[in-house]
Amino acid sequence: MRRVRPGTTASRGGDRAAGEERALTSVTAGDRFPGGEAHDLPRLWHVTLSVSGEPTPVAELRRSLEQLAHDHPFLLTSRYAEDHAEIRYWEEARDLHDAAAVALRLWGEHRQTAGLPPWEIVGLEVIDRPTYQQRVAAGYGPVLATPAGVHPF
Repeated sequence: MRRVRPGTTASRGGDRAAGEERALTSVTAGDRFPGGEAHDLPRLWHVTLSVSGEPTPVAELRRSLEQLAHDHPFLLTSRYAEDHAEIRYWEEARDLHDAAAVALRLWGEHRQTAGLPPWEIVGLEVIDRPTYQQRVAAGYGPVLATPAGVHPF
């Protein structure tokens, strides 16, 4: 018997029309879905989103990234230069697919409210917490001395 997570269908195509996005739902830490399987519990994912585009005045870009961080306090660190930026944060999601989907929408959905430039996403890395911790322990993770907040490269 194949188990199906609530909110999904048994087949990959399911009831969704072609091109229709999978609905994402907010999950509170500790929530359990019917059945309470461990794989249904939310996990922490470390996200690094890289964006790039036409040069933008750095003072304007800094204000935009600070507004994004204010609107969404989950953002840990933003680094920027006139033609690119990198955002790092933790996302709570059931699986990598959900965490990546949220990350891929972040820049576009907040362009107007935060005044972000019309840049494109040029990189995305989503790793689980154990992998992040393993990299940091091995010296391959982000520099631990980097303070949270918005900083130039």
